[in-house]
Amino acid sequence: MPTRRPTLRDVAAAAGVHPSTVSRVLRPHTRGLVSEAVARRVERVVRRLGYAPDAVAAGLRTRRTATIGVLLPDIANPVFPPILRGIERVLVPRGYTAIIANTDNRQEREHGALAELAARRVDGVVVASARWDDDVAARCRGYGLPAVMVNRRPRDGRISAVVTDDESGAAQAVAHLVALGHRAIGHVAGPASLSTGRARRAGFVAAMRAAGMRGAPIVAAARYDIPSGAAAARRLLDRHSGLTAIVAANDLLALGVYDELGRRGLACPRDVSVTGFNDMAFCDRFDPPLTTVAIAHERIGEEAARLVLASIGGQAPVGELIRLEARLVVRGSTARPRRARG
Repeated sequence: MPTRRPTLRDVAAAAGVHPSTVSRVLRPHTRGLVSEAVARRVERVVRRLGYAPDAVAAGLRTRRTATIGVLLPDIANPVFPPILRGIERVLVPRGYTAIIANTDNRQEREHGALAELAARRVDGVVVASARWDDDVAARCRGYGLPAVMVNRRPRDGRISAVVTDDESGAAQAVAHLVALGHRAIGHVAGPASLSTGRARRAGFVAAMRAAGMRGAPIVAAARYDIPSGAAAARRLLDRHSGLTAIVAANDLLALGVYDELGRRGLACPRDVSVTGFNDMAFCDRFDPPLTTVAIAHERIGEEAARLVLASIGGQAPVGELIRLEARLVVRGSTARPRRARG
């Protein structure tokens, strides 16, 4: 015999509130009318009972679809699954579903995916594009879609965003290496076409200048992947063979640096210390475990989802910027330079 689906009244009874309170909690534009403690209690009951609002009926009443589009530049990149997890952690208890579109970092696919999401009448979008030169913000406004960007601060300030303090993260990596005694420090930068590549490079340069070192060697990688990291490290070390440390703009690039050091018969950190950026899964299992800058990926997703829902409900100011802290995690890939060990 089939199990009866839980109803809104069941949720209200289990949470000890009126059914109208449950309705307010599950609607982004009215959730703010309920205290945070009560809202969280209702959401816990929703998850425990497995309550699912009738999306079709709700859509007819509200002219909303209870769907949020999520544009990703590379679904295979290990950075994005935890961001998605954070997005869904906020959306699901509120009766929303994420529709995911992968763009392979190609602008034409991004434009097509955004048009398709608009045609499906999603209520809003979270855009994870980091391209510096794209016009996704203007296109979202053109479709009338509430939108939030992650990993990139919009240049025009007319779209909300959740970003990490990339400059601070790169500066922390440099400060750590300088404190260990390194002076010959190079940078394998991210692609110049991506905002994260630009921001982390700027943080590296500023920190090196603050430490009294100007003109630090920098080579930009073509992409955020292991082969590109190895190729950039090869060019960097060919030009500056005396480097004792390399700051990589992300963890995949750092793995490429590992590969190039191994090809040259150099050991990390004995000969060259290496830092990464992102603290993606399994960084602590690398050989050696990677010193890297940790980003709160799930929180990025959570904040982006809350912001887009608030935008749908008219409760978020246009152009709101949430900047999350970056934090250095020290592991086994950094040590004092050999000449300083005595």
